[in-house]
Amino acid sequence: MTVRAVPEDQARLLDLQALDTRNQQIAHAKRTLPQQAELATIASSVETLRRRIAGETGALEDLRTELRRVESDVAVVQTRMARDSARMQASSSAKDVTGLEHEIASLTRRQSDLEDMQLGIMERVEEQEAAVARIEAERSGLAERAATLRAEMDARVAALDAEAAELVVTREALVRSLPDDLVALYERQRSRYGIGAALLRRGVSGGSNVALTGSDLAAVRAAAPDEVVLDPESGCILVRTEESGI
Repeated sequence: MTVRAVPEDQARLLDLQALDTRNQQIAHAKRTLPQQAELATIASSVETLRRRIAGETGALEDLRTELRRVESDVAVVQTRMARDSARMQASSSAKDVTGLEHEIASLTRRQSDLEDMQLGIMERVEEQEAAVARIEAERSGLAERAATLRAEMDARVAALDAEAAELVVTREALVRSLPDDLVALYERQRSRYGIGAALLRRGVSGGSNVALTGSDLAAVRAAAPDEVVLDPESGCILVRTEESGI
């Protein structure tokens, strides 16, 4: 059945299409926020850092375990030295004193070696702690950047949602002012083909960006001004104005 509407109402379909196009653009913008790509990169970097921290922290714990072992060995040597020194002072046997002196000398060398080891391990612990701290600082920096990006995204989404809400109000008012059958046709064509109405400008359809053939253009010219015509290429409603060139 042919749908009829005064040319003024048909022309206002272009406003309706503009609202719908902008609404699609808003939805696309929300799906493709520029911050999302950087957040994905940050997430990947954070995961890499997490693995690095796990490895470096494991190495640090190994060093600390080794340090505790050496410290324990030093304590054992010191205890034995103190015991031997006490025994030597209490002994009246020259032979025993000589033996204890040799043992104390041996323990002294052992203590010196252990303390050198202890110092070396402590230096390695400090270096390893610094390495872990550097990675933690890098991860903290990424977390701060991610928080900033999420805040930017939230603000952008809020702005887009506010605009979309305004579009809904404007669209509802516009739809109420148009004939029901005209709106129904527009909605049907838009759901099928992605676009509901487009301007015919100088013989070229704004829906398909293709010039109408001679026969199609003749059919459009023959249609009454209040007859709603469809683009044979895109299926949308062709809105005729002074720019149509017919």
